[in-house]
Amino acid sequence: MSILEAQKSIISGSITPPGSKSIAHRAMICSFLAGGGEVNGITPSKDITATASAIEALKCKKDTIDCCESGSTLRFMLPVAAALGKSVTFTGRGRLPERPIGEYLRLFGEHGVKCRSKGGLPLTVEGRLTSGEYSLAGDVSSQYVTGLLLALPLLEGDSKIVLTSPLQSKPYVDITVSVMKEYGIEVKEEDNAYFVRGLQEYKKTNYTVESDWSQAAFFLASGAIGGNVSVKGLNPNSAQGDKQIINVLKRFGAELEIKDDTVNIRKSALKGINVNVSDIPDAVPAIAVCAAFAKGKTVITGGERLRFKESDRLESVASNLTKMGINATQTADGLIIGGGEPKAAELCGYNDHRIVMAFSVAAVNCEGVTRITDAESIEKSYPEFFGDLKSLGGRINVIRDR
Repeated sequence: MSILEAQKSIISGSITPPGSKSIAHRAMICSFLAGGGEVNGITPSKDITATASAIEALKCKKDTIDCCESGSTLRFMLPVAAALGKSVTFTGRGRLPERPIGEYLRLFGEHGVKCRSKGGLPLTVEGRLTSGEYSLAGDVSSQYVTGLLLALPLLEGDSKIVLTSPLQSKPYVDITVSVMKEYGIEVKEEDNAYFVRGLQEYKKTNYTVESDWSQAAFFLASGAIGGNVSVKGLNPNSAQGDKQIINVLKRFGAELEIKDDTVNIRKSALKGINVNVSDIPDAVPAIAVCAAFAKGKTVITGGERLRFKESDRLESVASNLTKMGINATQTADGLIIGGGEPKAAELCGYNDHRIVMAFSVAAVNCEGVTRITDAESIEKSYPEFFGDLKSLGGRINVIRDR
């Protein structure tokens, strides 16, 4: 296990965040189904490597796919493998074997695929997925919808995904539809449903992955708390839901300006807000850290699915903020955070990349030395994060395993 040591820093300068992991997963799978085409702008990470390995396993007709700790890899590749009629066992590690896949077990059973599982991983699928109506709740995970959307064009008949409750994290599905369109696949959005025509062909194309708003959120938060930062290469018209971090920061009172593809943000007098995060769950750790430095109370709602990420992020955030002297309380679907002046502390990274990155931002804005465990977990999505934070003036040091 590696430990990050961080102390009060002057954060200033410009940074370009890596390519969007969410978009990269989808483009890689579309390219595979098209039988070729380059995907440019991919930032290597453990999650991206997991998807690349899963694709290679299907190409080589292997009988096991190791998704490592990547929920996206698992939930996207499961229906794709089933649509291709592959008999394969999916495995994983960390918290992934415990993360929900029950909707797939039910839907696959209704549509010609036999599943062998004890409720999680390992999971073996056999048979070929059949077309038709796929009815599922929209408040479990948008990744189910994305996985089905990627797979259904391959089937012989037309299909419809019918949502029995409002779709949470809809921007992630919007990303999927947008990427699929670039590969020649048509998806029609209807009231609480998505219609997908069968026997469509993915077209070979060269695709460039745009910068990641969810990773940009950490640097934007750091600028708002105590720096002067320019985050470059961001698409203001992106389908990424996490671009909403701009509106959230404005509501906190952050002083920022947007010019072309650059967001300039500086130290601001932040104030507490009420915010629903059902469409931007990945931004919650960064939002919570801003709340800790704000004056007054921040109430975060709509984040119940955060309990099923790499860690229980509601618990992880609340626990670390409490250690930093901030009043933070969990609710059923969010957090109540009393802003103040966070203090240096011994923190847990919970083997969760977003927790480590968020509290690194908090740490470089605190007097004293803060230590965060599981520093290596950033390799899951953003291996160069510490180097980029250092380039902005972050006084940090990673103590490697001995």
